[in-house]
Amino acid sequence: MAKATAVAAPRARALAKARGSTPVGSPSEPGRDCPLCPRLAAFRADWRAAEPSWHNAPVPAFGPQDARLLIVGLAPGLRGANRTGRPFTGDFAGDLLYATLIEFGFATGTYAAHPEDGLALRDARIVNAVRCVPPQNKPTPEEIRTCRPFLAAPLAAMPRLKAIVTLGKIAHDSTLAALGERASRLKFGHGVSDTIGAARVFASYHCSRYNTNTRVLTPDMFRSVFAAVRDYLDASA
Repeated sequence: MAKATAVAAPRARALAKARGSTPVGSPSEPGRDCPLCPRLAAFRADWRAAEPSWHNAPVPAFGPQDARLLIVGLAPGLRGANRTGRPFTGDFAGDLLYATLIEFGFATGTYAAHPEDGLALRDARIVNAVRCVPPQNKPTPEEIRTCRPFLAAPLAAMPRLKAIVTLGKIAHDSTLAALGERASRLKFGHGVSDTIGAARVFASYHCSRYNTNTRVLTPDMFRSVFAAVRDYLDASA
């Protein structure tokens, strides 16, 4: 196990550099063995034992730090970002998200569901409200609060930030809290938006397979949010 971890850490740093993400262990990122949420640390340890070749660590932000758009997700998927080490990579949510980003000019290349696919974000960055995979994809309120500094740090470190897309209520409410606002400042609902500080926040239902299968979110509904973001950024350029 120790050997696998020793090999994984340099590889993670190399991948982070190649794909434009912040390396794990930097001031704005939790360390690979972050102990702050005991339940998540224990779950992570179980999966390291079961799947030693997986990332199985806090997932770093992805995309250029000088981007004008930040997309905030919920948490890594067990067999998605927790496996691959890149947000929304390896599960259905990434299929819809990255196709939409490419369509509206926020990504280039081809999404092939693995970090070495060559896909690059353009004027956009992605981070999760909770950096480690939670059991059943359900972080506790305490875990969300504990991880919030690792959401606030990327927000503060983006000098050109103009727009934020929040995917789902948890990501939305945690983003508002990281911005120093109460959830009541902009109640979550698909398509709602308002300016908070220097950025405009756009809310969307999460692009999960469950939401799309149940038609809570359709591809057209999702595209409408990013169309609004594109129009907003183009108008403010």
